[in-house]
Amino acid sequence: MADRDETPHTRPADRDETPDERFDRNWAELLQELRVAQTGVQFLFAFLLILPFNQRFVTITDAQRATYIATLLCTVAATVCLIAPVSHHRILFRRGRKKELVGVSSNLAGVGLVFLWLSIVGAVFLIFEVVVGMSWAIAAAIALAVAFVAIWYLVPILKR
Repeated sequence: MADRDETPHTRPADRDETPDERFDRNWAELLQELRVAQTGVQFLFAFLLILPFNQRFVTITDAQRATYIATLLCTVAATVCLIAPVSHHRILFRRGRKKELVGVSSNLAGVGLVFLWLSIVGAVFLIFEVVVGMSWAIAAAIALAVAFVAIWYLVPILKR
């Protein structure tokens, strides 16, 4: 069964590694990717958690409050998905389940990244709406959503 990161030029035989070595490598690469994403989601989460304690927060509209809650929930979902592989690893450690761990963790990372970009778009939308108005917020959110989809998904898919 081929891994997602394999191309005709990088099959396991070309790397001269056993399946266990490949899963170890895949796990190490996934952890490096998660470190970057986890840092981003942690900063965003911290920002969102302190926002309601700002004096100006009480003046936001119901629609802005709903945007805040939706953004916060997306950030929570991103946090859950991007940190879950650590918990899975602790529970499955030394149980010979690396293949499953890599597969599930890769899926969680993918879902977590979707929630992360939704969180970023939501936070920027909310800030733009409060600072410069709804039309700028919509424009910024659409531009960001398009940028995320293009850069995070379309570019790598096209390079496949």
